[in-house]
Amino acid sequence: MTQATDPARTDLADCTATELLQLYRTRRASPVEATRAVLARIDRLNPTLNAFCHLAPDEALAAARLSEQRWREGRPLGPVDGVPTSIKDLILAKGWPTLRGSHTVDPNQPWEVDAPATARLREAGAVLLGKTTTPEFGCKGETNSPLTGITRNPWDPTKTPGGSSGGTAAAVSAGMGPLSVGTDGAGSVRIPAAFCGNFGLKPSFGRVPAYPLSPMGTVSHLGPHTMSVRDAALMMNVLKRPDTRDWHSLPSDDSDYLATLELGIRGLKIAYSPALGYAQGIDPEVAAAVQAAVAQLQDAGAIVEQVDPGIEDPLPITIGLWFAGAWAIWSGLSAEQQAVADPDFASEAEQGSKYSVLELHQLTLARGALGAHMRQFMTRYDLLVTPAVAVPAFDARPAGTVKLTPQNMLGWTPFSYPFNLTQQPACTIPCGLTQSGLPIGLQFVGPMFGDALVLRAARAYEMLRPIPRPALDF
Repeated sequence: MTQATDPARTDLADCTATELLQLYRTRRASPVEATRAVLARIDRLNPTLNAFCHLAPDEALAAARLSEQRWREGRPLGPVDGVPTSIKDLILAKGWPTLRGSHTVDPNQPWEVDAPATARLREAGAVLLGKTTTPEFGCKGETNSPLTGITRNPWDPTKTPGGSSGGTAAAVSAGMGPLSVGTDGAGSVRIPAAFCGNFGLKPSFGRVPAYPLSPMGTVSHLGPHTMSVRDAALMMNVLKRPDTRDWHSLPSDDSDYLATLELGIRGLKIAYSPALGYAQGIDPEVAAAVQAAVAQLQDAGAIVEQVDPGIEDPLPITIGLWFAGAWAIWSGLSAEQQAVADPDFASEAEQGSKYSVLELHQLTLARGALGAHMRQFMTRYDLLVTPAVAVPAFDARPAGTVKLTPQNMLGWTPFSYPFNLTQQPACTIPCGLTQSGLPIGLQFVGPMFGDALVLRAARAYEMLRPIPRPALDF
């Protein structure tokens, strides 16, 4: 569906947030009707997809009724008033347990705090549905855990949705709420968005405030998952509002990301790097689809130069910093908690325990050099374009199925983790399907603080190739 017109003939669960808001304004649909449609979709599909680990239907309907009254009175609370929305289960939400995909977290404790992202969405009138699944502590690029089991891909439930925001991506792609918040520490927004065929944005670090800060440090970002770029821009206008609890948060940005969204890409200078100079094992269908997408950008007026940024694979930096974070979490667990942990997380922590202080400091210095190099590289280009992930979605599997090595963990997503290290904004948008019908993602990377430009470029590509939805015929 590309445009919602008549709610009598349209399943409201397939509407984007932008479409729902227009229906609310014109009184052709209400937040209660939309929330009921989404909850019905969740009832039908979540038993297969396992995208939600906590649902609050009564709370959602109560919030939707309040929103419906506000719309009736012509005084919506904010930009997303009445839009069904979910929150990844690494992000605090008042009144709901945040279990982080882990048996080690006690659900029986006070849950009295909204994280900044949750608070901003609630203040803007979003109808909060529940929490989406994550691997334990967001530890990997697929979504499975001993606590919540296996989350599956709406395009093919035998495949993984990716991770760690796999529940978020699967929910949005399947019409189980048009807006969801994910986190991205090494690709955890962009990997599942690519695998599930939705739009995912990792903003510039600090643009979306976080609290508490991630144990994985300053590689971790929060960002939107949507089925349209316009929805993501709308959501970012809400999420980027400041919060003093995050001492990394950027100064207030009062700009409207929707204002520049339709300016197109004519005249923009784009560096196209099909392998970043080091990536191997790129699936031929992925490479071909991204090449075709770049040709479309060029036809639309972008000035494209095929060039690598001149960096070495920074996987050792990512792995060292990430595994050290895992070790820090693990060290705070009791022996009883460690015994029920995900074997993949246990393996990360064990490997993280082997790094010395000197080695971690050297990795931090290497990260700084990488960031400086990319800042200089981006002075010559408006955007960098790459594949989002080197492969399509692979088989869904239980935690601990494959021995966790750095290559098994992230070697198949060599385009995502560099930009967590550099903290640049980056997004993925679908650019085609494999012969077996699985989505392929195109990545736009912007200069630091160039979030609006990344959204603008993605919107220009979306105009050329609208985002499709899965058939959901399982």
